[in-house]
Amino acid sequence: MNSCHDGPCKIELTGITKGFRVNGAPLKALENVSLHAAAGEFVSIIGPSGCGKSTLFNIICGLLQQDEGQVLLDGHAVQRRAGSVGYMPQKDLLLPWRSVLHNVILGPELQGQDAEAARREATELLPLFGLEGFADAYPALLSGGMKQRAALLRTFLTQREVLLLDEPFGALDALTRMELQEWLLHVWARFDKTILFITHDVEEAAFLSDKVYVLSPRPAQVCIEVPIPLSRPRHRSVTFTPEFAALKERLLGALSRCP
Repeated sequence: MNSCHDGPCKIELTGITKGFRVNGAPLKALENVSLHAAAGEFVSIIGPSGCGKSTLFNIICGLLQQDEGQVLLDGHAVQRRAGSVGYMPQKDLLLPWRSVLHNVILGPELQGQDAEAARREATELLPLFGLEGFADAYPALLSGGMKQRAALLRTFLTQREVLLLDEPFGALDALTRMELQEWLLHVWARFDKTILFITHDVEEAAFLSDKVYVLSPRPAQVCIEVPIPLSRPRHRSVTFTPEFAALKERLLGALSRCP
């Protein structure tokens, strides 16, 4: 049953189950996972390491096929999902032999779009993504934070309405991570994308999200859906409030109690 209030969900997963065979033995990664996001919503997914979060993203973007369940976009089941959503995996995967500009327009190039139009759009967006003056630089010259900004720009330039971000800030130092969290909220508000965001960081999930899904250890199941009723636009000062502390406590408690 549709779970979004104003029409079809932008993305909805119903009963997603996936198993593998490892050294000849069956291994179930996901079991009956259902979640949803409305248009323009920021939804985080947290859970123990190895529980199947990245497997879930690989199913959503079409790299893997589920054993059971459905992936629906705008209320319609999509069987061949490759290219239907934007996906940024954990590593930036920038090509070392391509400049920043030519890295970020890789998606439009592969989709056969007008290369010159893609370059113009990317060039206009470089300042917003903190990359002004680095169009001709190569990835080896970039800081970790700048690499993630470039990878995010490449993901945004896919022009997809749903973006999957798999721990994009996980490898960054604490200060850079906090800066990029606030920057991401600014970019997200401007482009009005629907974002599914994987993180291990409870504070990050609470700060960024409209709601958070907590997954159990493998095989992953949804333990709880936690709404984040904090006002937007959201600033770092909110993390020092009693309301935010209560949300963190609830998420940590859900993680510890998940079967």
